[in-house]
Amino acid sequence: MISKAVSFAGLALLVLTACGAAPDRYVVPDPTVTERQRIAFRAVEIREVSLPAYAASDEIPQQDTDGRLSSDGGTLWADTPERAVALELARHLARLSGARVASAPWPFESFPDARLDLRFESLVAEAEGRFRATGQYFVAVPDGRRERWGLFDLTVPFDPAGGPQAIATARGQIILDLAAFVAANGLR
Repeated sequence: MISKAVSFAGLALLVLTACGAAPDRYVVPDPTVTERQRIAFRAVEIREVSLPAYAASDEIPQQDTDGRLSSDGGTLWADTPERAVALELARHLARLSGARVASAPWPFESFPDARLDLRFESLVAEAEGRFRATGQYFVAVPDGRRERWGLFDLTVPFDPAGGPQAIATARGQIILDLAAFVAANGLR
């Protein structure tokens, strides 16, 4: 009798789960890299990308005019944000500089000339139609050359009426802008 009750409960849960709609997932479009930036290193490892908890979540948040962050739970990033941002930065830095750039763990036998850490304070779509990224970058150089660090505070516009796809496009652009900023200010 208990076995039938457990089987029925499991079947009911399965049916209810199948009826629920799967969340929408959004891929961040790859913006076109049109500029070149010389850097002082032939090989750079993106060792760490640290995002605030809301930005590291799979849900796509948006900040209200009163500062409250919200998401509906039905719109998700297609990839985990920390992994995706690290890969996007590596791709953009490689295209901008022509250097060999990869996210950790370093996949090559020879060691990188520099290691880059990015610590985001914010990475958020604001209600006013700006996608904002603030934080710090750190460049560690193992051969004794000058190590570097700096602050970043970047914004790109987006149309809030465009929904999650507009937010995804803005995030793609701001990560490209961040790569160009770090290349010009931290990797030269």
